[in-house]
Amino acid sequence: MAIYAIGDIQGCYDELQRLLEIIDFDPADDRLWLAGDIVNRGPKSLEAIRFVKSLGPSAITVLGNHDLHLLALSQGNRKHYQHGTLDEILHAPDRDELIHWLRHRPLLHHHAKRGYTLIHAGLPPQWDIPTAQRLARELESTLRGADFHDFCHAMYGNHPDRWSEDLQGIDRLRFITNCFTRLRYCTSDGRLALREKGPPGSQGASLLPWFEVPGRASLGQRILFGHWSTLGYYEANNVWSLDTGCLWGGQLTAVKLRKKKKPKVFQLPCPGVLKPGK
Repeated sequence: MAIYAIGDIQGCYDELQRLLEIIDFDPADDRLWLAGDIVNRGPKSLEAIRFVKSLGPSAITVLGNHDLHLLALSQGNRKHYQHGTLDEILHAPDRDELIHWLRHRPLLHHHAKRGYTLIHAGLPPQWDIPTAQRLARELESTLRGADFHDFCHAMYGNHPDRWSEDLQGIDRLRFITNCFTRLRYCTSDGRLALREKGPPGSQGASLLPWFEVPGRASLGQRILFGHWSTLGYYEANNVWSLDTGCLWGGQLTAVKLRKKKKPKVFQLPCPGVLKPGK
């Protein structure tokens, strides 16, 4: 059985199909790990989410910020919906089935035997993998439970910006959400800088990419993530960055996870449907 991890799709359904042809993906024997952001901005979000759902246990996708955005819209929170391609999902005849499926996706997937952890964005330096697993379960329980609607109306915001086990309620859930789905940069003591979106070198002087913080608790674990298209493909510090900007005219990237070798990289050049900054 082969396992392939793929970066952000964001509605680029046709490119996903071509990449699956390149890697000769067989859902009967192989597995896909998707780094989140299946939907939004690209031209075929509805086709993308339907296809991934149709793969059943052959595909594992973690939730990204655009996926959570779709969930918020499904609960009537349109405060941050200025543009996008999600209305086609919200008005689809299978809308409720798709939303139910999406809200039951994980925030983190850990494969102990292969020794890899899949997330969408990042981990603060205080969290080791067992801590991240525990906190992912907290948020997953909220998304799947009776408080789902209320959470969707309260999840947006940049504060609190530093982790403490004393955090409670929506403050705790919002911090967990921001780490798993939005984090790129933080300070050396783990204060999040969520407004920073550029490539390394463009950030403020006190900020570091989350994976470069000295002594981070997750350093000993191999982590796959997406979300950071301006970073592009990155392989160092025991992490692999897989969002290579398909939406913006970059590539759609897959890596084949191998037991005793580093992942094998496959990339499909993409025409792009949006210009950066739009």
